[in-house]
Amino acid sequence: MKKLFALLLTLAMVLSLAACGGNSGNSGSPNDAGSGGSGTAGGKVIKIGVFEPASGDSASGGKKEMLGMQFANSETPTVEIGGETYSVELVPADNGSSTDKAPSAAAQLVSQNVAIVLGSYGSGVSMAASDTFKEAGIAAMGVTCTNPNVTAGNDHYFRICFLDNFQAQVLANFAMDKFSAKTAYCLGETGNEYDQGLIAFFEQIFTAAGGKVIKDSFPTNNSDFNSYLNKAKAEGADVIFTPVSIAYATQIITQAQSLGITAPFLGSDTLDDNMVLDAANGTDIQLYVSTFYQEGGAPAFDEGIKSYINSNSSAKDANGGNDTIAAVTAMGYDAYYVALEAMKAAGSADPAAIKAALSGVTYTGVSGDIAFDSTGDAVRDTAYIKHSTNAGAWELETVQKAS
Repeated sequence: MKKLFALLLTLAMVLSLAACGGNSGNSGSPNDAGSGGSGTAGGKVIKIGVFEPASGDSASGGKKEMLGMQFANSETPTVEIGGETYSVELVPADNGSSTDKAPSAAAQLVSQNVAIVLGSYGSGVSMAASDTFKEAGIAAMGVTCTNPNVTAGNDHYFRICFLDNFQAQVLANFAMDKFSAKTAYCLGETGNEYDQGLIAFFEQIFTAAGGKVIKDSFPTNNSDFNSYLNKAKAEGADVIFTPVSIAYATQIITQAQSLGITAPFLGSDTLDDNMVLDAANGTDIQLYVSTFYQEGGAPAFDEGIKSYINSNSSAKDANGGNDTIAAVTAMGYDAYYVALEAMKAAGSADPAAIKAALSGVTYTGVSGDIAFDSTGDAVRDTAYIKHSTNAGAWELETVQKAS
């Protein structure tokens, strides 16, 4: 009996030691994978945070921006870092299109140990989350957040898109060149940094050229734009500049049609969206938007993303139910590959090393050449301007430079 007991005790100890040592090759928690930890199958994983709105007024744009990242990840799911292969995992966090929700969404990404963050669609939420990424020592790369204040005064926020002052100059020049505009009516949401920043830049450029600007702001959650549109009509506005969210833009266009507004509408990159296109469908509204990409710019990408959308019901839903390529999707696609280039250049999965390497990255994407200046802004000098055909499609109007 004593021998049997000793044998059983020895066996129990062996099994206990085996159990303790069985995970020695993967002792980190799953969240550790974002900073170069091991995946569940023993391979290395690096996480890219996707800081985008999946709800709220900007959800349509956020979903389309993320769609480009998801397509790129499906194409290139791994990256070579320091001689080792890492699987790349996209980790989304919904900022709700709200500056109030943005910090908690950013903190969620930090807690999951992402190595770099992409986003957001919307400058206000990007700025609201900035300090969270700064304190964590993580680089964030804006995809289409165009307000200059996103990158101003910090060394952790970068972006691959043009800025609002550039975009406003392009649109002001276009208004004067295309329509010989002398009076512009500008309408934005009260307190919205994106809207008001663009309007301020537009006014500065338009009035410097001898034009007259009439400005109005509407309260958040407003749904009746008749009084504003009637004022634009009564004041004899040659153009209406309304750099608002997708949700507001669709309402403004619908109501402008019912009022018989004939002045052309100028919109910023936010209006380059399928939902806005649908609102203009079948109307007489003249709608022109500035944007980052137009179908036909990179045929191989166009073919690939359309195939991806049409073979994936979730992707098609995110794209508004069709396969029209949004410019923000092309930008999300490019941002993913710029992030991979930063990881390769760093030679490390450490977020601090990736942040340090990002400023020196150059990349030729489907939206054009991408490099960063000393502020972390993209070096870009060209914007696409396209118009709605009012038959469910965008058509390239011109490629315009700020000068």
